[in-house]
Amino acid sequence: MNTPNDTIVAPATAVGGAIAVVRMSGPSALAICDTVFSGARRAGEAAGYTVLYGTIADGARVLDDVLVTVFRAPHSYTGEDAVEISCHGSRYIVRELLALLVRRGARMATPGEFTSRAFLGGKLDLSQAEAVADLIASGSRAAHTLATDQMRGGYSAELETLRGELLRLASLLELELDFGEEEVEFADRTELRAAMERIGAKIDRLIDSFALGNAIKEGVAVAIVGRPNVGKSTLLNRLLNEERALVSEIPGTTRDPIEATLNLDGILYRFIDTAGLRTTDDTVERMGIERAYASVARAQIVLQVFDAADPAIEPLDLRPDQCRILIANKIDRMDPAAAPVSLPDGALPLSAREGRGMEPLLERLRAAVDASALDDGRTIVSNSRHYEALHHARTALDDALGGLETLPSDLLGEEIRQAIFHLGTITGEITTDEVLGQIFSKFCIGK
Repeated sequence: MNTPNDTIVAPATAVGGAIAVVRMSGPSALAICDTVFSGARRAGEAAGYTVLYGTIADGARVLDDVLVTVFRAPHSYTGEDAVEISCHGSRYIVRELLALLVRRGARMATPGEFTSRAFLGGKLDLSQAEAVADLIASGSRAAHTLATDQMRGGYSAELETLRGELLRLASLLELELDFGEEEVEFADRTELRAAMERIGAKIDRLIDSFALGNAIKEGVAVAIVGRPNVGKSTLLNRLLNEERALVSEIPGTTRDPIEATLNLDGILYRFIDTAGLRTTDDTVERMGIERAYASVARAQIVLQVFDAADPAIEPLDLRPDQCRILIANKIDRMDPAAAPVSLPDGALPLSAREGRGMEPLLERLRAAVDASALDDGRTIVSNSRHYEALHHARTALDDALGGLETLPSDLLGEEIRQAIFHLGTITGEITTDEVLGQIFSKFCIGK
């Protein structure tokens, strides 16, 4: 992917704004810039972190007035000499500027190539590089906080501490091999077990944090389910304060799941309005009901809505980690003179049509996501690749613990080194070109 002697160029901002930034990085970045830029000083003569004003021209044709920001190696994002050219955001100007720089010796960057060079140049480790993409994609305060903490290295520091502890244990076992004939035990098995169990507990905590981290990163999935005509679509519209879902008295109006998002206190909730649950001979409606059950299976929170005047609830097969909130809707239609209806324990009385009872529901939604770990500064895993690597590391550690009393020192040390290996794949101490290509291909061109 990377050819270190190349100088790469790409737009670093979305097309169509008032201002555009074109980024160029590599050994010839300053020299190429000076072939098209004219100002009071040349970019090649300027110190790092200097902003120059001038024009970009192709021969006698002036393309635009620009600002050129100079970055000197190794004090740049990539660790190379780099320039960022701020021009007007015209599509024509950006296109012509890129073509001009390519003609003068740069080449167009591939997706993620700037960040890939930052990783290969030691400016970022792999988990920090991945956090750059998460930061760009963040759609809520919580997702932004999560990506920022990871990008600044707090996550990497904790992983490095775990690897360091495991390396110390492996080194003690290797010392026993060096003195094998003397039957010296450098790694006391009782202390070794205590150390591995302590490290395992830390890995378990990171693994357990993934449920929260993934929910924050992708948005907390909330399925709205119930029988037809209990007010599921009306509830979605009320939550969003807009007519997002079609509301009708005709049963089976909602067939395909309708998804919309709501930001509550910096956390993104993804609401999925589903087809009404009932037995039907309508093939299309039945397909919608199957999708409703699939939405329930994927959700972290299930809002099960029923008519307050008819508290019949469809049975749902929920996991222990799923939160169910029962909602007795249409309290506005209940006859005050009629005998009171007995609602299930914990059910929230609500009128989605009038908006009554919405605040207790919002409080329940907030309480269902414990984001205190973000405020406490605890490390939270949000990347599925990291989650998988942590599971592999835990398995290797379990194998070492299982063989602590029976395995010889060399095999025991190998199990510990497997745990070290898997932790190293997260931060990039151990990686392959295939993994790097897969990670950075998901980035935008200018990053």
